[in-house]
Amino acid sequence: MELLSLLFLLGALIHWLNTQGQRQRTALLAAHLRPYQIEKHMAQLTEAYMRALGEPEAARQQQILQLQEVAEQQLADEFKNLATEFGRLSAPEARGFKIALPWIDQLTPKATFDMRRLLSVHAQGIERAMALTPASAKERSFRIMAEMFLMQHSCHWFCKTKSIASARMLRQHQTRYEQALDAVSPETREAYWRVVQG
Repeated sequence: MELLSLLFLLGALIHWLNTQGQRQRTALLAAHLRPYQIEKHMAQLTEAYMRALGEPEAARQQQILQLQEVAEQQLADEFKNLATEFGRLSAPEARGFKIALPWIDQLTPKATFDMRRLLSVHAQGIERAMALTPASAKERSFRIMAEMFLMQHSCHWFCKTKSIASARMLRQHQTRYEQALDAVSPETREAYWRVVQG
């Protein structure tokens, strides 16, 4: 019985410490996001891309997509600026946790990832996707959405956990983590794996 009580207390302590760390990381990222309208641009673009992809006529599809050029450029510019600003943080502040255990970063750095590097990967991926001249507008729209969704997943992972980030992506975008990874550019995927597995 004493062992069970001890295990319960230990579990409660770990949960509390994890919650504190998650709050700190969420506040840190929110403070850096505050000057930008990244979420607004992402919502606008996702809605427009989905509407365009549902259009049977290519001319109407192209018309909807052309109206998104300003929002695309704003998103790419703002995210690049965010990555630059966040990149100025110290390494300990920018650590995301692969395993939700307090102080795991001090025991083994391999249990963490560098969010500064990850934001840079996503900024380059989004910029690359928007500069893409694919065979079809549909292919380009899917690529940009995948880059945005994976970037959003990384932000949620940094703030919380990978499983929570994956659940949010599925609920919000009906997209599995693996689907987003498959749909981003090979360059993004390789750079992403180097950061999260490194």
